[in-house]
Amino acid sequence: MGDVVCDVTVSLDGFCAGVNQSMQNPLGEGGESLHRWQFEQTDQNADEIAAITQASAFIMGRNMFGPPAGDINVDWDGWWGDNPPYHAPVFVLTHHHQPTLCLEGGTSFQFITRGIHEALEEAREAAGEQHVAIAGGAQTITQFLQAGLIDELRLHIAPIQLGHGEAITTEDIGLHMDRVSRRETPLVTHVTYQRRR
Repeated sequence: MGDVVCDVTVSLDGFCAGVNQSMQNPLGEGGESLHRWQFEQTDQNADEIAAITQASAFIMGRNMFGPPAGDINVDWDGWWGDNPPYHAPVFVLTHHHQPTLCLEGGTSFQFITRGIHEALEEAREAAGEQHVAIAGGAQTITQFLQAGLIDELRLHIAPIQLGHGEAITTEDIGLHMDRVSRRETPLVTHVTYQRRR
């Protein structure tokens, strides 16, 4: 069985999305600037960028797929376009069941209504011996951190402050994890935590 891993980019004050998320502004106010390191300095951060999509199954919260079900047209296929970057099964935590959505490149979105443990069970089965990744957002990551279910957390800290939004707290990280490495590039500091054994 592979590890449960998680990559998340946060601001210096711990936010991985800004306030006022919307169809026009999926990451909220200021949220896009968190990810400059992935697009402006790809060579300096190549290993970390590649690791984000190396899992064989993914779990994400409903807002990582798209706005709440009541806010969108039922024919809308999520934030990720026709060919999402996952190329693997993605299990979406939601309160609103909907049919599995299959897109180009091997990505399928399957909607899980019974919580993180059911999602992890389904994702582990899909991944086999390979890794499962917790893809976000903040509430989903926090639930997995608090339950002690993440084996490796790769925190990418952007040198900005958002002030408000969706946060990952050091208290939740410290419940079950220890820091094992740290590396800086001009637009981000990469900090890796592993679950305390």
